[in-house]
Amino acid sequence: MSSEHLTTEHHSVFPSIMNRHLHTAPSTALRWPLAGATGRTACCLAVVALLAACSGGDAPPSAGKDAPASTAASGAAARDQSVITVKPEMADRFKAEPVELRAVSSLQEVAGRIEANEQKVTRIGAAVTGRVTDILVDVGANVSRGQPLAQVSSPELTQAQLAFLRANANREMAERAEDRAQQLIRADVIGNAELLRRRTELSIANAELRSATDQLQMLGISADAVSRLRQQGTLAPTAAVSSPLAGTVIERQVSQGQVAQPGDPLFTVADLSRVWVVGSLPEQTARSVQVGQSVEVQVPALAMKQWSGRIIFVGDTVNPETRTVTIRTEVENAGRALKPQMLATLRLAGAPVQLPTVPVAAVVREKDRDHVYVRTAENTYRFTPVELGPADPQGQRPVIKGVSAGTPVVVDGAFHLHNERKRAELE
Repeated sequence: MSSEHLTTEHHSVFPSIMNRHLHTAPSTALRWPLAGATGRTACCLAVVALLAACSGGDAPPSAGKDAPASTAASGAAARDQSVITVKPEMADRFKAEPVELRAVSSLQEVAGRIEANEQKVTRIGAAVTGRVTDILVDVGANVSRGQPLAQVSSPELTQAQLAFLRANANREMAERAEDRAQQLIRADVIGNAELLRRRTELSIANAELRSATDQLQMLGISADAVSRLRQQGTLAPTAAVSSPLAGTVIERQVSQGQVAQPGDPLFTVADLSRVWVVGSLPEQTARSVQVGQSVEVQVPALAMKQWSGRIIFVGDTVNPETRTVTIRTEVENAGRALKPQMLATLRLAGAPVQLPTVPVAAVVREKDRDHVYVRTAENTYRFTPVELGPADPQGQRPVIKGVSAGTPVVVDGAFHLHNERKRAELE
C-alpha cells in the first residue's frame, strides 16, 4: 500500500503520532524523508495498525453488557403461556387420568313445534250459499260427531225440500199404482207387461226419493227434520253446519249474519288426543334419522317435561330456503297439555359408538371454547383446546377433536389449575 492511499481521517491523526515518535526517536524521524519506497510503505502499515488498535480500545463497554439482556428478553417472549409448572407442594391438588374410550350414543337436538294431527283435522264449511243465522260453538269447545256448529238460511235449502216433497209424492203414487196393477192382474184385466211397467216406475220413484233425502242431509237437514218434512210437510227454515268428527274447535272464521259460500272454511275441528311434533333437520345429518327411531320430546313451556315417541315421517325433499328436511313424531296427549304451536325440542339418539370421553369437571371454558389441561411432564400441564359433544347422563362428554384416548388430563382441580395459570401470566 502506498502513502497516497491513506484517508483524510488517518492523515489528521498523523501529526500527534509523529510528534510522539519524534520525541522518543528523533534520529529515526529525521531519516524518513531519505528512506526509499519500501520504507515508506512499512511505515504507513504500522500507522494503520496503530490506528486500528486505538479505535478498538475506545469501544464503549456497554455493548458487551447488552447481549445477555436481549437474550433474556427473547427467551421470555418465546415462553409458552399455555404451559404451567406447579410447585411440588401443590401437586397433590391436581389429579390427572388418561382419556378413556366409552360407548357413546350420538345425541342430536332439533328445534320443533307441536301441531295437530292433520289426519284428524277437518275444516268445515256450509254446503249451500246462505246467511249464517246462528253461531252455536266457539274456539276451544269440545264437540261430538254430528253436533251442529252453526245455522244457515238459504233459498237453495227451500228448493231442495220442495224437490223432496215431490219425490215423496211420486213415490207414493207409484206405490199405489203398483198395488192396483197386482189387483187387476189377479182379476185377469191387465197383462203382465203392465204390471212390470208400474213396478219399474215404482223403482224409479224410490231412487228419486233417496236422492232427494241424501241432498237434504248433505245440506245439513237432520234425519228428524227429514222425517217431519215427510210426515207433516213442514219446511225447515235453516240448515245446520255440523262437525263430521269428535274433537276440539281450534279455529272459527265466521260471524253471525255473514254470507257463507260453499267451500269457505267456517270452523276447524281437530282431535287432539294425539298430536304431532314437527322438526327441521339439517340436510347434512338427515341421513342419520330413520322412520321408527326413538325420540324424546321436551317442551320448555311445561318445565321441560318429556314425552317419548318414534319417528313416523322423514321428508323426501329439502326445503330450498332453509336447507332442512322435515321430520315428524306422534305422541300421546291425553291430558291436553300439549297445545298446537307450542315450541319443543326433539332429542334423537343414534347408535352407540366408541369415542374418547372426558368428565365434565375436566372442562374449562374460555373465550367461548372448551379446554382441558393435559399433563406433559411431572407437575407440568398444557392448556389444550378441544371440541366436545354434549354431556351424557353420566357426566361424560365425547371428544370430537383435541385429545386422543390415553392422553392424561386433569380431572380434579382443573379450575384451580386454571386460576394458577392466569395468575402466572400476570407476574
